[in-house]
Amino acid sequence: MSDTGFRADALDDHDVIRATELSDAALSHAFFTRRGGTSGGLYEGLNVGIGSKDDAASVAANRARAMATLGLDASRLATPFQVHSAEAIVVDAPFAGERPKVDGIVTATPGLAVGVVTADCGPVLFADPKNRVVGAAHAGWRGALGGVLEATIAAMESVGAERASTVAVLGPTITQPSYEVGLEMVAAFVEGDPARERFFQPGKAPEKRQFDLPGFIVDLLERSGVSASFVGRCTYGEPEAFFSFRRTTHRGEPDYGRQLAAITLRD
Repeated sequence: MSDTGFRADALDDHDVIRATELSDAALSHAFFTRRGGTSGGLYEGLNVGIGSKDDAASVAANRARAMATLGLDASRLATPFQVHSAEAIVVDAPFAGERPKVDGIVTATPGLAVGVVTADCGPVLFADPKNRVVGAAHAGWRGALGGVLEATIAAMESVGAERASTVAVLGPTITQPSYEVGLEMVAAFVEGDPARERFFQPGKAPEKRQFDLPGFIVDLLERSGVSASFVGRCTYGEPEAFFSFRRTTHRGEPDYGRQLAAITLRD
């Protein structure tokens, strides 16, 4: 493990969410909440969003706390510049300089954490403990519909993973009761597969629908041949636990924090 000279305390267990499906001894992972951080104001808690307008030193300290929770130095985290794409890459070291604009990230390198940041979109952590490959994907509706989950699985296969032994867990995301969308979004989904209409329920107005993002993501993962599950937590509905872009928008706030989901192979 590298040494940045900055020491951070690990977060308490109640400040993170861990999935039993990723509890293998070869792995360390966490879906981080907003709890346990150093940021204040709109970003109160563990804001890890480099792209937010939060104090950069607070964001760095929060990311260091997250890495300490995984047993790593702050420098051993690789998160991409997320753009709602369907692109995924394999990495073997932290990024130096400009981060790649992708939404899936995979590694077979022990002691390197790969992660994504979210504030309503779906953070998916992947692991094939048998073949020692892990990955993370940022899956909003555009990325999920575009193929980012399949691309991440394919990137894992390129370094030795097998679908039959791969587990994927969807972390906290916005859930159907809180996710109102327009009919144009429904049309975009059913154009490729009319059966996708089942992920939409009637909204409060005739021209609105409620979208089941977690259900759609888990269905895509299962259709891709991996074991899939959802932790069952809603970012919008739990303001004390999670940052939420949509909640911030509804409140008219100028910015929002992001939470981290990350996974690493133990040395």
